[in-house]
This record gives sequence, structure tokens and C-alpha cells, in this order.
Amino acid sequence: MLGPTGHIDTYTRDNLPPPDQWPELNLEGFEYPEYLNIGVELTDAMVARGFGDHTALIGNGRRRTYKELADWTNRLAHVMVDDLGVKPGNRVMIRSANNPAMVACWLAATKAGAVVVNTMPMLRAGELAAIVDKAEITHALCDMRLMDELESCAKSSDYLTVVTGFDGTSNHDAELDRLALEKPVQLKAVETGRDDVALLGFTSGTTGSPKATMHFHRDLLIIADGYASEILGVTPEDVFVGSPPLAFTFGLGGLAVFPLRFGAAATLLENASPPQMIEIIQKYKATVCFTAPTAYRAMLSAMEQGADLSSLRAAVSAGETLPAPVYADWQAKTGKPMLDGIGATEMLHIFISNRFDDHAPACTGKPVRGYQAKVIGEDGKELPRGEVGRLAVRGPTGCRYLADDRQAKYVVDGWNITGDAFAMDVDGYLHFAARNDDMIVSSGYNIAGPEVEAALLSHPDVVECAVIGAPDETRGTIVQAHVVTAAEPSDELAKSLQDHVKATIAPFKYPRSIVFCDALPKTQTGKIQRFMLKPQL
Repeated sequence: MLGPTGHIDTYTRDNLPPPDQWPELNLEGFEYPEYLNIGVELTDAMVARGFGDHTALIGNGRRRTYKELADWTNRLAHVMVDDLGVKPGNRVMIRSANNPAMVACWLAATKAGAVVVNTMPMLRAGELAAIVDKAEITHALCDMRLMDELESCAKSSDYLTVVTGFDGTSNHDAELDRLALEKPVQLKAVETGRDDVALLGFTSGTTGSPKATMHFHRDLLIIADGYASEILGVTPEDVFVGSPPLAFTFGLGGLAVFPLRFGAAATLLENASPPQMIEIIQKYKATVCFTAPTAYRAMLSAMEQGADLSSLRAAVSAGETLPAPVYADWQAKTGKPMLDGIGATEMLHIFISNRFDDHAPACTGKPVRGYQAKVIGEDGKELPRGEVGRLAVRGPTGCRYLADDRQAKYVVDGWNITGDAFAMDVDGYLHFAARNDDMIVSSGYNIAGPEVEAALLSHPDVVECAVIGAPDETRGTIVQAHVVTAAEPSDELAKSLQDHVKATIAPFKYPRSIVFCDALPKTQTGKIQRFMLKPQL
């Protein structure tokens, strides 16, 4: 049963899934007061706890303390309420790259009682329009450098009526910033309910109409008090760095919620390329890093050239399969484990992870505190240990799509069916096989592309690779590997790679087709876009 609401605009609560389509929630150990505002908890409450002079955010060449962040966000919230007319429950879009101003706008909008929709800076007008229409977004805050596409979207929108620019460079030279400078630093934030929707996370990489996942104020504390506390052991001395966009729940958790919940500092990079992250880690002695395996490979290479990344105590890998060779090389080079984990936008953040004292290659670990997991077959029944099937999970967070019939497919009998193929061993450890749609069926054999990639990456001439299923008249589908190599591409090298895979894993899994390429298509966070490699039918 939902608790009280502080929303005047009840659109999100009105469009929650029917009660019989909710996942079962385990909230034991995650008790919060009925009224809760995540923006207050991460700023003013931290100042009250004595963290006012601690560094909260680092970005665009300056540091901001918790007191400065609290004052900044309170001024911005005043503008949103007094000048922009934001009402509690209104949906507010934020369009920006990763920078302190984006975090400040998110926190301020939350203090104003809004439901925030963070969006990627590269989205075009048509993509923005789909999000605006789905969430009936009324207000948008945008980095002045990214206004063109948003203004184009607003011109044809029936919902988006207020578009205001802010200065993402932190020079405070935009409309929102100038208005904020005239406002008081004291604010009585909206008393939102712990079960009020605070955030809409739109899923990435999907086809068809966009899906919006709905997350409550309490959910944003749960991921910090669960994963960040239990797995990472965050302390006020930590300095976070990473590449995931704040527009993704993985990035918002790892680069904003987690550090701010525990009085730590977050470094924010608008262009989080491996060289820039390496520079930031060395400059600020970063201790916790969130990024993809491809970036960690670049860091390993940089360390060979003399880069000092010894300050890192936690290297978190998620969003992309962690190949065993990368895990092993990192362990050998640093003496510290790389923490593999899996999460989902629907679940908000990581729910299965390795631990510092309990980790192994090609193993994703065990459920985070509060979560349960099992592996099921197509009939929904739990499979014997060791068999690959669909991952089902439940815990203190879970899928709630905004007004979407696809809710009934994601949540079955109270369990979230994540779309990942896993096996659970006899000791309860979970081993990733592939995304369900990345499983390759060739001549009746089920082949997990990531397993083949890991075998290829253990070959000394392979720099990067991506494995897909390619159409074949005889076998239906064959394993095709797209390879970036340090050697000269040749038929002899292709055969060497095939023989290496046959000797490393079951021979039937070897790539029957090798395609050499100069680079693999990737997102700005370094995640390989395998769908770009598949034949266009």
C-alpha cells in the first residue's frame, strides 16, 4: 500500500502499474519516514550532519562543498517554484552532459517536488519528443550549449511549455543562473512522500516506443544504503570517478547518489574518455571508479606506460560483459579485484555483485543485500544448478513502468525477468551467459557471445572484439567475430584465432566467420554496440 503523497500533479502515481502487476518487494532493513525528499537528504541533511565543508562535487575546474551545493540547489529550487511555476509532481526534463550544474538542477527540481527525467545530450528533437509525450513533461532545464534540439522539440509539443537554459560551464551566465543569484539560500523543500515518484528512467537501446521506469524517493536511498554501503563500503574520504552518463540510472547512482549519501566527493567529466579519467584519477586521487571493461583495458595499458592509478580501491565494471582476461590482468597489475556486477534501469541499480573478499573470474557473484535471484526456464520453473536460463530477481526495488503494457512481460509472479541469461552454480554464484537476445543458436547449439569474446581476448593479437550471430543457410546462424587486432589481418591470423578459441572453450563455439576492423562501434560510455554489426535486413 502506498504512503501519503506530496504531489499536487498526480500523473505519475495515477499511471503506476496495476497492483497485481507489481513485483514483490522486500523492504526489510530499508525503513524510511513517510515523508522523504531525496534532494534534501543528499544536501541540507548532509550539512546538518557536519559535512558542510567537505567537497561534494568536482568539475569544470572547481570544487564545491556540501554547503555550497545545498545553497546552490535551494536557490535554483526557488526559481523553479517562483518563476517557472513548477508544481509538485510536474515532470521536469534535464538535458546536459555530466557536470556539477546538471547534478544541481536534478537536486533542485527534486526539492521542488518535481519528477525528474534526465536525458542524454546527444538526443535529437524527435527522440526528445517521444520522451516528452510519454511522460507529459511540462518543464525543461537545458545546458545552453544544447538548446537547439530541445527548442525544436518544444515548438511542436502539446506538453512542454517552459524551457529554461543554464550554464553547464558553471560560469552562471544563463537565465536560470541569473535568476537563482537573486534568491535566498534558505528553502522549505516540498514534503514528498517516500512512495512518491522522484525519477523517471528511460531505458536505453530499446526498439519501439520508449519505456519509462518509475523510481520512488526511497528507492534512491535504498541503492545507496544497500549496494554502495554493503559492497563498496563508501566513506567520506572516497572520491568517485566514472564514465556513465548521469542520464542513466547507473551513472546517477554511481556518480551522484552514492558519494553524496556518504559525504564523499564526485568528480564529473563531460567527456569521460579513458585518457581524461586517467588524468582525473591521478590528479584527485580517485578511489572508486565506475566504467566499462573497454576503459579498464585502456587504463591497464596506461599503467604499463607509467600512469599511477594506485589510489583506486574499487573498480566497478557493469553495463558490459567483464571478460575474464581483463579481470585477471587488473588483479595481477593492481593486486585488487575488479567488481563485476549487473543491474537494470528497471531495478534502478546493481543487484548482483562480487565482493572484495569473494570474487572470481567469469562470475557475477551473489545478490546484494535484500535481493533474491533464481534462474528459470521458458515455463517459468527454476532450472537445476548449472543450466543456463532467464534471470529472475526480486528485492527492495523493482520494475514499475509508466503506463505500459510491457509491465506484464517484465514482472511475472512477483519476479522481475531482466532479459539476461545466467547460470547459478551449486554454491549459489551467478555466471552471466548473455543477454537473452544475444544468445546465438547455431545448428541447435546455444552459444553465448560473451564467452566467445572472452576466449578471443585471451589471444595476444586481439585488442578488442565483438561477437554476433550472422545468418547462414546451412546452420541458420553462425558465430561471427568482429576483431580489432594488433597484428596484420590475414587468413592465417583468422585461422589462428579460430584454433585458439577451439582450444580454449568447446570447439563448436568457435567463430566460423572472422571480420577484421579498425574499430568497434561504441556508445560514449565505451559500451560496444553489437547491433550495429548485425546485417540490416
